[in-house]
Amino acid sequence: MATAPWILGVNASHNGAACLLRGSELVVAIQEERLTRVKRTRIFAGRPSLATSYCLSHAGIGVDELDCVVICSCPGRSEPDHDPLHNLQFEPLHRQGRLLSLSHHLGHAHSAIASAGYERAAVLVIDGVGSPLVDLDPSERRTIVEGGPWAGDGPCYEAISLYEATGLGAPALRVTPLAKQVSRAWLERGHEQLGRMPRFESLGGLYSAVAQQIFGNPRHAGKVMGLASYGRPTIPTSAFLKVDADGQVHYRDEVCTLFRTEERWPARHEQYADLAASAQAALEHAVLAVVGELRRRCPHPHLCYAGGVALNGLLNERIIRESGFEEVFITPAAEDSGTAIGAAYYGLQWWLDRQPAPVRVARPRLRRDATGTEYPPLGPTASSRDDVVEEVVDRLLDGQILGWFQGGSELGPRALGQRSILCDPRRAEAKERLNAAIKRREWFRPFAASVLEEHAAQWFDWGETTEDSPFMLRICPVAPSCRELVPAVVHVDGTARIQTVSRQVLPRFHALIERFFARTNVPLLLNTSFNVRGEPLVETPDDALLCLLTSGLDACVLHDRVIERPPGVTTPLELGYAVSERVRDVQVRPRDDGDVLEVLDGSMPLSICIETPWGTLVREFPEPWAAILWGVREGHHGEALRAEVARAWRRAVSPEELGTALVELGRAGVLRVHVG
Repeated sequence: MATAPWILGVNASHNGAACLLRGSELVVAIQEERLTRVKRTRIFAGRPSLATSYCLSHAGIGVDELDCVVICSCPGRSEPDHDPLHNLQFEPLHRQGRLLSLSHHLGHAHSAIASAGYERAAVLVIDGVGSPLVDLDPSERRTIVEGGPWAGDGPCYEAISLYEATGLGAPALRVTPLAKQVSRAWLERGHEQLGRMPRFESLGGLYSAVAQQIFGNPRHAGKVMGLASYGRPTIPTSAFLKVDADGQVHYRDEVCTLFRTEERWPARHEQYADLAASAQAALEHAVLAVVGELRRRCPHPHLCYAGGVALNGLLNERIIRESGFEEVFITPAAEDSGTAIGAAYYGLQWWLDRQPAPVRVARPRLRRDATGTEYPPLGPTASSRDDVVEEVVDRLLDGQILGWFQGGSELGPRALGQRSILCDPRRAEAKERLNAAIKRREWFRPFAASVLEEHAAQWFDWGETTEDSPFMLRICPVAPSCRELVPAVVHVDGTARIQTVSRQVLPRFHALIERFFARTNVPLLLNTSFNVRGEPLVETPDDALLCLLTSGLDACVLHDRVIERPPGVTTPLELGYAVSERVRDVQVRPRDDGDVLEVLDGSMPLSICIETPWGTLVREFPEPWAAILWGVREGHHGEALRAEVARAWRRAVSPEELGTALVELGRAGVLRVHVG
């Protein structure tokens, strides 16, 4: 195309993100949580976002240079905060008719279609809940399956959507809705205080209800999948749901009545492991039936799959092996952040449809998920060796656990060699150390294997499928002869989550694993995301260094620089702190009852205004933490700071309590952290 358009897509939901295209090229994409440092930060369609500013800054353009902005909203647009027309950041485009809205499942569908590179494909979207019916295009509303379990009063939301995509790369890409199942809710209202497992009306809701019952948090679905392998599916699928011959899912309350207790994990260890295994079996049964119905309606050889449920690797493997489709593409940012990509490509098609002559665009298969800004090196190398890769291998062989920070960050929940924590998979004790001392999470959580793609066939059982898993979305059995060689990545059921690493796509990460292979005859590394519990993946070098200083990591590799954890620093209290120059305002005020601001505790939050490179951020903390800021400003450190805070709070303060607060303030950019 003569002058490629600038198209911005924004996902306005609980896992907000923005994506910028130049023509059909994905220039940059980022999740809001990476910038606020608060996990699952919501973007509101009616408010400015840091992610938008990040994308524009990366490209060096202003809002007025955008040819189109598409906002994919979830929930609906009935409230001002959710209405794009109230967003002052995009006011010029609204006046010019270049600000568009897109329903949630269509955003997911376009993200998968644009990334897959197929000329035509069947498309499946399954998640917890999507857009309300009032926000859907009439063509989508006409495909709603009648007689579903949602009969009754109140609004309804999309839950399962089937589409057909044709004409990819042609001037007239068309996404045709085939069928849609809807529900009244993701989870039963007041699910935190029910005293039993909450009812659910979607497949994503099923898993969330189980997560709420076991772990006390419906967002911990990933934990359920890890725990499932330790249990047996003792609860029949019929207690969760029933599936008709046409793939329509009906949800049942029987399983909810079996768990009338507020005891959480690790209580009821065996019972909860069986509940997790039973939920996994029910989910697989339902989704495979839905996939079968989609194949009947749309018998193309290719399937594109997206939505939060598409992060379930056990289910994905069964779809790939059993669905009958020749090839299945699952977009790497399958959860809500990926709809920013879908919104952007939808905007590109809107622009193409309005050109005076047909324009054909190339949309090749997405091979790499590094979509973030590349940050400059911090300065001269701190490594004592010229060959940093060889030094990293030496450290891994010595049993060190390292942060690995290279290039731009990944979009979505998986670390794929840009923002990773790495260690030697041959060390069985590494898994325990990672879970307990670094990630600070449950012992049963498994870790992924990043394997050289040219050796993947010898180390894993792929069945009759292609040995390909570049986005860590497949879980396959480890070859029996290899399991004892890499115990740190083998789950209790003999499987591993796999990332295949290509020399062409990830040359530096491939070179590292290749060098490790030359020394050990093992062509893979343990790979997990570069963050700790409750924290998003690190985005900037400062985020990575803070994680190094406040976790159990031994060192961090920043580009070509190896930075060691300071000797003798074992707790956050042993670090030095200063109030950041980025802090613009600090005040104590009554709590904002909206959910824009994060409130960690207390009814009178401490409100702090922080200037970031991408705009102003307001964070809220417990009001007593003001004493910590005051003590730091007065120059107190370590035990002196703890004594000062205890005096202000008029009670004893443990090192752990104060350390948690200091780390949280550092992560938010309120405090600068240094050694000594």
